Amino acid sequence: QVQLVESGGGSVQPGGSPRLSCAASGSFFRINGMGWYRQTPGKQRELVAAITSDGSTNYADSVKGRFTISRDNAKNTVYLQMNSLKPEDTAVYYCNAEIRKYFGGRAYDVWGQGTQVTVSS
Repeated sequence: QVQLVESGGGSVQPGGSPRLSCAASGSFFRINGMGWYRQTPGKQRELVAAITSDGSTNYADSVKGRFTISRDNAKNTVYLQMNSLKPEDTAVYYCNAEIRKYFGGRAYDVWGQGTQVTVSS
């Protein structure tokens, strides 16, 4: 089975610049897209940033210009560099990966357990 493990969360002051990491492990043919989502109490999980296998990116309007997503395919790892953090960025951040188990097969989503990011003074 495939697992995703996030790291880098914690308490941060407004304006801070933490970096989240997510490493995939297990048996698979390929990781297609990877992304970061976040969720707060009472709200649905929302896309923060996504990146394809060839490096194309997509960002939520609320983080565009502040966050940068990147990946290291050799390490099966995706990163989220978070700059100029605001209190409204407080959420549980979840890593997501689209996994293909074998060539020509269907891809499926794998989720990490989530990491809390709290932005406060």
